[in-house]
Amino acid sequence: ERLLKVTIYRYIVHEIWPPMLASLVVFVFIVLAARVINISEWVVNHGVAPSQMVGMIAYLLPGMILFALPASTLMAVFIAFHRLSADNEIQALKSSGISLYQMLPPVVLISTVCFAGALLISLLGAPWGHRSFKDLIFRIAQSKADLGIQERIFCEPFNGVTFYVNSFSAADRSIQDVFLVDRRDPSSVNTIVAKEGQIASNPERRSITVRFKDGTIFISGKKQAEVRTIRFDAYDLTIGLDDIMPALAERQLSPKEMSFQNLMQSLASREAKDTEHYELLLEVMERFSIPCAVFLMGIIGVPLGAQLRAGGRFVGIVVSFIVFLLYYLLLAGFRSIGETGVVSPVVGSWIPVVFLLLGCIWLLRRAAKERTINILERFFPVQEA
Repeated sequence: ERLLKVTIYRYIVHEIWPPMLASLVVFVFIVLAARVINISEWVVNHGVAPSQMVGMIAYLLPGMILFALPASTLMAVFIAFHRLSADNEIQALKSSGISLYQMLPPVVLISTVCFAGALLISLLGAPWGHRSFKDLIFRIAQSKADLGIQERIFCEPFNGVTFYVNSFSAADRSIQDVFLVDRRDPSSVNTIVAKEGQIASNPERRSITVRFKDGTIFISGKKQAEVRTIRFDAYDLTIGLDDIMPALAERQLSPKEMSFQNLMQSLASREAKDTEHYELLLEVMERFSIPCAVFLMGIIGVPLGAQLRAGGRFVGIVVSFIVFLLYYLLLAGFRSIGETGVVSPVVGSWIPVVFLLLGCIWLLRRAAKERTINILERFFPVQEA
């Protein structure tokens, strides 16, 4: 009997893992296709090299996999048990004395592996990917500063900043005989004339600093005719990432970029319960709630797949997508509410998981008693032979 169960478990595992890999690849490809459109704009507008584009995609992959894991786990288990149900194999197993609950161990094993993978990605992979992606963008911004400045030509390598230099050395990033117009401040225009300058970068603040030596600043108000003149021996002009690539300009690490340790330290150091506090707390909770959702998605696929016999794999895709969509609508909705503090982030981040847990228990009990779901019967009726 034990050997029979082991054989059945191996058979079920073999039914699950191929559609899981296939669905994971498909979901990641769909998410990636949407991101590639934005990345291709950076290639055209910001001169991103193909190797850097590959790096961007590699850094985004952990987050994409974490997003796709709940849906792919549910879809794989659903398709496997739907096929077993459609071919009457589940009925045959039940006739042999093996209940639906006794078919759960291989699903629990696969769901646990997916849970562990999702937890690892959530705690380590995704934050590393987000952080590395931003660092790569900063390195691109650095190279853009070098490539955008040309000798004896008026150029605008940064938004609102026009350069004219007599000579530029890419080796030590030094410039000679500089004329610069800074129009970033809406209330005034700063014109800098200096004999020399040096371009330096600050990776921690994600900013670029141009240090001028021996020069003059002319400050003119846009609504006033007067001009102020300031002489200097040394002057630093800071150009943030928002002046280069506005959509990616975050001077501090966002919660998604922080390690779990940094998140806890940031939470402990904050006294006021403001929006940033709620965002940090939400991120902490979601790093555990999403892997739990991956586990429950796998379990919930068993009763859902066992309930239906008609429709083929198309049914599995449609029903899995509906459940996945409901979960992410709840997740996004309570995330938005939790950021305002109206609902505690601790409660809001776990409500979608509780929804899956209750749905899983209800469906398993109905499936074990061979009670079908009325709404599924209505849209996917079983055709009698």
